[in-house]
Amino acid sequence: MKTLKDVISLKFKTSESEGVIFHGEGQQGDYITLELKKAKLVLNLNLGINQLGSIFGHTSVMTGSLLDDHHWHSIIIERHGRNINLTLDRHMQHFRTNGEFDYLDLDYEITFGGMPFSGKPSSKSRKNFKGCMETINYNGNNITDLAKRKKLEPSNVGNLSFSCVEPHTVPVFFNATSYLEVPGRPSQDLFSVSFLFRTWNPNGLLLFSNFADDLGNVEIDINEGKVSVHINVTQVKKNRIDISS
Repeated sequence: MKTLKDVISLKFKTSESEGVIFHGEGQQGDYITLELKKAKLVLNLNLGINQLGSIFGHTSVMTGSLLDDHHWHSIIIERHGRNINLTLDRHMQHFRTNGEFDYLDLDYEITFGGMPFSGKPSSKSRKNFKGCMETINYNGNNITDLAKRKKLEPSNVGNLSFSCVEPHTVPVFFNATSYLEVPGRPSQDLFSVSFLFRTWNPNGLLLFSNFADDLGNVEIDINEGKVSVHINVTQVKKNRIDISS
């Protein structure tokens, strides 16, 4: 396809911070890739190679954050030549692509949810999207409906189900006065803890535990937006270890 205008829209939700949402490329150096990177949305676009090479035409735009929250997010990409409107959850960002071309030449297939392995380093390092998509629309074509009715020919559908599986994790919400107390393990000489958390507050106590036999304690907290670990040991000279990240 050689297009001057493109409109691509879809909704997605995921618990993963990385993954290719869709990808297309051509023989003239053109490509378009929409993906999640560190839970942010990244659009990479190139409308072709000129005498200066493909890097000059490469355009990358990042928007959003914390998109791995397993809530539905909507995306609309509207392109007219080099003018792009990228809308994420009703927040629109306008930009112009680099280079000097107006047409997007996609000679190969367009893939949703991943990209085919092309032998290029970029295709090897990218993860497939893991999550749910709905109402995928590409230039007026309802891709979701066509895929479900097997009207996309030729097409390759791998491990696709037309339902959205909910994650099995059970979140716990804490307010300013709540806490969760669990029994310790006094006979263990190893202390290990892991959890996921999300908060808008810059300060707060995440975990506290006393060691047995009055040997000290361990504390994990958020201080000015940074996670800090404090280990107090009562029976040694250097009795406090502080780690901040």
